[in-house]
Amino acid sequence: MTRLVFRCFYLGVTRYKNILQLQEKLVKWHQSQPEVSTLLLLQHKPVYTIGLRSKLYNETDKDKLELLGADFVKTNRGGLITFHGPGQLVVYPIFSLATANMGVRNYVNSLEEVVISLCKRYDLNGSRSPHTGVWIGNNKICAMGISCQRSVTSHGLALNCNTDMGWFNKIVPCGIHGKGVTSITECTGTEVTVKDVLSQFIQDFSDIFNCETQTLEVLDENLDNSVLAKLITEKDSEGLIKNLVS
Repeated sequence: MTRLVFRCFYLGVTRYKNILQLQEKLVKWHQSQPEVSTLLLLQHKPVYTIGLRSKLYNETDKDKLELLGADFVKTNRGGLITFHGPGQLVVYPIFSLATANMGVRNYVNSLEEVVISLCKRYDLNGSRSPHTGVWIGNNKICAMGISCQRSVTSHGLALNCNTDMGWFNKIVPCGIHGKGVTSITECTGTEVTVKDVLSQFIQDFSDIFNCETQTLEVLDENLDNSVLAKLITEKDSEGLIKNLVS
């Protein structure tokens, strides 16, 4: 497996549609620059997203969920409906599987292993199941759904740190009946925020993927996706990029 170098960016708490459009731009760019790898880390404002099997949800479902104060967005990722919101670490790795000499199944397994490793830091026994993602017992702590276009990945994972679990009560998360959802905070009884786990996640990602990760940089969450894409691909406006202050 080729050793990749990931450029890492934290985008704050931002709307899903803006980042969805950003990913589309970055995927096209990475297809022409397969030697470049990017790791986007962020939180989303409340949003329910559905994957490729979107016909299971109609306009009535959409209207009901939007009345709760969340967006509702159809995507091209795998998987069914899920929720993203503040207190949840969302990670979108964008890189060429061909350059990494990695298959899709191995990629998903590696993502799961990263989260399992991070859970161990909190004395939590994360595990796999027949359903994609990472579980603590019968409760999912991390949802996953990826897309791969001409070998370049997008979408990724959502790890519940101190997420408001009430949002999940309005749906059947990932379409899995008889299972629940949980968070690091809920499992440990101690408040654990997204910023608490950022550096830990990047370190575990580096170890599991046997890659190099560069210094985490912060981008203004209020920037339009076109500006964000320009900063990430050209990095010609250094005044808008600053090192993360822990």
